[in-house]
Amino acid sequence: MSEQFPDRIWGSRTNLLSRLASPFAATTFGSLVIRKLTPLDRRVLERTNGKYTVLGPIGAPVVLLTTVGRKSGQPRTSPLLYVHGGDVLYVIGSNFGQAKHPAWTGNLLATPAAEVTIAGQRIPVTATLVEDEERKREIFARFEETTEAYTAYKNRTTRDLRIFALTR
Repeated sequence: MSEQFPDRIWGSRTNLLSRLASPFAATTFGSLVIRKLTPLDRRVLERTNGKYTVLGPIGAPVVLLTTVGRKSGQPRTSPLLYVHGGDVLYVIGSNFGQAKHPAWTGNLLATPAAEVTIAGQRIPVTATLVEDEERKREIFARFEETTEAYTAYKNRTTRDLRIFALTR
């Protein structure tokens, strides 16, 4: 077993703001608002080395994932919600339920070597696409426990939501 990933969640998933945020994020308008906040969230995460996030007060577990652009070859960084699995982090390419896969998923398929920034640490990782259907259902259920928005995202699109396991 490889070394455990740090876990950095601040705020609370049970406070009033958190209880209101999850159903809001599940709406089309809520998804739009969150998409518009993503550049700000990226800057906050970069400046705090993955310690703080715009979504922090609601207890959202967010990691910065840096991939290599499959066309440009340049680093591309995305703030993503994750599910913590000890020595593995899971990320999902929901893209807010839009028709196309997010670019970072294509980048990982082309070049599985990436980096996560979490809890003040930058950690090199290798991404593996989760293909086992039963395992995907189990992991997706954990994302749904984090926020009901994932159920809405899955229902908005006909594409399969790519799930990646990130390991050291």
